[in-house]
Amino acid sequence: MSAAPEAGRPTALPVGGPGAAGAPWSSGVRRRADGEVEVAGVPVSGLATEHGTPAYVLDEADFRARARAYRSAFEAAFAAVGAGVDVYYAGKALLTVAVARWATQEGLRVDTASGGELAVALRADVPGAAIGLHGNNKSDAEVLAALDAGVGRIIVDSLVEIERVAGLAASRGVVAPVMVRVTTGVHAGGHEYISTAHEDQKFGLSVNPGPDGGTSPALAALDAVVARPELELLGIHSHIGSQILEPSGFEAAARVVLQLRADLSARTGVLVAEVDLGGGYGIAYLPGEEALEPAPVAVSVAQAVAAISRELGTPLPRFSIEPGRAIVGPAGLTLYTVGTVKPVTVSDDAAGTFTRLYVSVDGGMSDNIRPALYGADYHAELVGRTSDAVPVLARVVGKHCESGDVVVHQVMLPGDVRAGDLLAVAATGAYGRSMASNYNALARPPVVAVADGTSRVLVRRETVEDLLALDQG
Repeated sequence: MSAAPEAGRPTALPVGGPGAAGAPWSSGVRRRADGEVEVAGVPVSGLATEHGTPAYVLDEADFRARARAYRSAFEAAFAAVGAGVDVYYAGKALLTVAVARWATQEGLRVDTASGGELAVALRADVPGAAIGLHGNNKSDAEVLAALDAGVGRIIVDSLVEIERVAGLAASRGVVAPVMVRVTTGVHAGGHEYISTAHEDQKFGLSVNPGPDGGTSPALAALDAVVARPELELLGIHSHIGSQILEPSGFEAAARVVLQLRADLSARTGVLVAEVDLGGGYGIAYLPGEEALEPAPVAVSVAQAVAAISRELGTPLPRFSIEPGRAIVGPAGLTLYTVGTVKPVTVSDDAAGTFTRLYVSVDGGMSDNIRPALYGADYHAELVGRTSDAVPVLARVVGKHCESGDVVVHQVMLPGDVRAGDLLAVAATGAYGRSMASNYNALARPPVVAVADGTSRVLVRRETVEDLLALDQG
């Protein structure tokens, strides 16, 4: 997309002062008087020297604080209306052994979306009962691993999966605890690919009747679970999308799910004990943007579900939510080294002719696919030094053999940005590492945690030798 720079948009972290940088950076990010940025007291030059670039840098204290904020806000808000709530960390955003431990230590449970994520959570000693397993196409091996680990919930996603999980539970001589994922028709979030409650997509079972006007797939699935002695129906699960920035979507989805719960009770006498309202809480990616803060959304949703339950004449169930991005996204940044810098003259019908500075870094779409996949916007800063140069319109790009290899579509950077400079991209804690690839045979960057003036590697950098070791010739 070609566009002229936005007037008045913030372009730089403030220099000096005791306060943190503010959104979209983690609470531990500060710029010193000499222009260098620190994360939790660790200078970025030291991080680059010790760990190399590109590198995912994760502020441990910030992650923990956000995890506590969600747990405390939702526990208080739901307790005020007489309901309990569990907070599950959505591991798909970023799951390492250390991250899973941090979440558990802060009182969260852990959601996994594959057998691999389940294995990471178990390696971190997360109790099986505190783990959920998602997935629209779980393998038999994944289901059996979940059953053997005693996971607290398996979220079933189709009628055929209900029969398969029941059969596998019977083969193990256990009763499988399941939730049924439903699609409520409530659309929320950003890009179409991350809005997950509309009908024409792969997740869940619709609450709407089929073409013949009969029982909805969701209600049929709940009936099927009730009928199988190998399954324990824990409750109903809903997830409406990602990067949601206001609470009304959660409230509308809760109304649909609580109505379905009441309908099942009237139909079978079974009043399910739990309702999961999913995740998708939005964060700030750019300066000036506002995140969906946990305390107000918790109060809003808690009051809404209490009112809906009163209308329906049903007691409140226990609730659960699944924040992932909202906890780990702002806690992370990606540190790059600048390489080629090239001015490009752009002619645009609306903006006229202008120059855009293309700033190439030593990573790209292999460490953050979201700008290419979703058109996602991020913010970058020169972080290794100060500069008095006039800011210019820039685009940060990667080193891959793709014209769509964009890291930051549009940002104002100092006009003297040059090879060897350190550049940081904010709010990359979620989905950067977890969606990373080896495109063009690039090795994936390390995940480096920073806390109290020190750094440590959580996931080591891949090497070319790692890549070649997988190639059997």
